[in-house]
Amino acid sequence: MSLDPALRSRIESLLTNNKVVLFMKGEPRAPQCGFSAKAVGALSSTGVEYQHVDVLSDPEIRDGIKVYGEWPTIPQLYIGGELVGGSDIIEQMANSGELHAALGVPAPDRTPPDITITPDAAKMLRESVANAGEGYVLQVEVDPRFNARLQLAPVSAAAITSESEGLKVQFDLASAQRARGLKIDWVDDERGRGLVIDNPNAPPKVAALSVEDTAARVGDGSLILVDVRPAPEREMASVRVPFRTLDGNGSSELEALPKDTEVAFLCHTGQRSAQVAERFRGLGFTRLYNVTGGIEAWSEKVDGEVPRY
Repeated sequence: MSLDPALRSRIESLLTNNKVVLFMKGEPRAPQCGFSAKAVGALSSTGVEYQHVDVLSDPEIRDGIKVYGEWPTIPQLYIGGELVGGSDIIEQMANSGELHAALGVPAPDRTPPDITITPDAAKMLRESVANAGEGYVLQVEVDPRFNARLQLAPVSAAAITSESEGLKVQFDLASAQRARGLKIDWVDDERGRGLVIDNPNAPPKVAALSVEDTAARVGDGSLILVDVRPAPEREMASVRVPFRTLDGNGSSELEALPKDTEVAFLCHTGQRSAQVAERFRGLGFTRLYNVTGGIEAWSEKVDGEVPRY
């Protein structure tokens, strides 16, 4: 299949003007497929800035890049104009240090993370590993938002291995760096019955904040309030205190704030604002709040002149 000259020129311009280009589904903050998420995780572990191209928003590039590099799948990584490969190759190179060398950055720290597995958790996990058969081990993956996932996987010579309570645990490079101090426990209490993972590296959870406290803190200037609702909803009802929105460059301006800035998110009843707060938590913000009850509660408890809908 031939490539349209204009499209070829677009691709070559991208590769000429950017040393590192990742063609992916979605964007680094929100990959739209597991393979793109793996590629982002591996590439981000190097600390190198890179250009990304969301092929989902550009069907012409999505089809054209497959023809250009004679590589049938997405994601695809290019360094210095040369195709490196897809997610499996990117991940393998990151784990071996080859990716760092190709990018001209220091070799990664492959020191195994210190982890703790409680005796009860170790007993359960040991049984699971035994049932999987010979050649399998417990693998822990920690994504860029510090969500941990446990699975049974074949032993890999390229993996980084730690041990606790006589149980071997393997990590890929990025997960190992995010898992330092991680604790795996087994609980059977009011929280439920099962494994609980505590990662001290994860950003603090989003806290609930009452509308009364929100109003007071916005009033004294110690808190930024963000109304996440679209403009038509805000036209129906808005709080009568200073607030920001996500319209236009609003989201980018918020993301550029220092990560310890105190920010509270508001919507109609508190559900959409909780989702937005979690997104900012994933970006590394450490002092986030979700306004309990949203503008409905604000009208009821703070300012009765705010319309309800």
